[in-house]
Amino acid sequence: MNPQDLARAGFSTRCVHAGTWFDAATGGACSPVFLSTAHVYPHPTGENVYPRYFNTPNQQVVARKIAALEGGEAALVFSSGMAAISTLLATCLRPGDHAIFQTDLYGGTHELVVRELPRWQVEVSRARTVEEIERACRSNTRLIYVESPANPTLRCLDLGAVAALARRRNIRTVIDNTFATPINQNPLALGFDWVVHSATKYLNGHSDVNAGVVVGARAEIERLREVAMLYGGMLDAEACARLERGLKTLALRMHRHNENGLQLAQFLCGHPAVARVYYPGLPDHPDHGVAARQMRGFGGMLSFELRRPEAVDKFLQRLRLALPALSLGGVESLVCVPARTSHRRLSPEERREAGISEALVRVSVGIEDPADLVADFAQALEGC
Repeated sequence: MNPQDLARAGFSTRCVHAGTWFDAATGGACSPVFLSTAHVYPHPTGENVYPRYFNTPNQQVVARKIAALEGGEAALVFSSGMAAISTLLATCLRPGDHAIFQTDLYGGTHELVVRELPRWQVEVSRARTVEEIERACRSNTRLIYVESPANPTLRCLDLGAVAALARRRNIRTVIDNTFATPINQNPLALGFDWVVHSATKYLNGHSDVNAGVVVGARAEIERLREVAMLYGGMLDAEACARLERGLKTLALRMHRHNENGLQLAQFLCGHPAVARVYYPGLPDHPDHGVAARQMRGFGGMLSFELRRPEAVDKFLQRLRLALPALSLGGVESLVCVPARTSHRRLSPEERREAGISEALVRVSVGIEDPADLVADFAQALEGC
């Protein structure tokens, strides 16, 4: 399919066909894996081709597919989500600039902001709501960075409102769209300038690739690439090929993640050992209305608090199907305690501010049969 037809196609069609490199030599249906790190020059494309330049065939295949899913003009694929985020911040911010970051952020992003941005002489403000973001804006504010849904509290911001206030003030906007995926949410269509993903998670979906991606306008992605070439955070050809394969089933997987996430959240809501459930698909979630307006599905991520913090270890040990493990977004259900894992480097005060208690459990709901998942959580919660 040509790019114009693909732009009008559904998400499953784009997942399968966008960006694919057709191998005329063999007629193969799958993009070949191009392992070479040395390419002739002058190259037929008119530019020098080299893996660190982010322009080898396998890198471009994945970038085109993700850009098509997000509705962006172009994308750049990195070796990790943090490589994507740090390179983007280095591109957008200069000494003397001011940036606003959402209070609820992935722990690695939080640590990057707290530790590195002051060294870059960039001033930082934190905000949780649209109103707080607007109050934090200054004359030298250059960037607003958010997550929605946020890790691990699943708080959701009104992305259209954030984008509108940023445009009025000529401020660039970035969103980490990892939890939602492009299947459930497209922030560029809501006015955001940049979208980032930890492609390690749902985009790959099989817990066997570490990768990141940035999506945006073509001219800005080219500007990002100039910086990325110096930092060297590119993804190798074999990892790109695995990521491309994972992306082909993204729409199908997310449909099941959405269904399973809602069913498990509803079960947990009624359990006597559970004090509170955080899932934007539940009507009592504080941001349910916002999520319902801007998302097509509510995803496979949820978190919940046990009534007794001392029961957390017992619950984890009793799980039989879900696996206590780091990361998220795979086909298998994974469970972790953010205070001990993704957000352990935050101070106790910072965790309290972000709503992360010792009793908070985060669940990446997989694609198993929902009845089996509910049964596993039911037996693990007995006596907790």
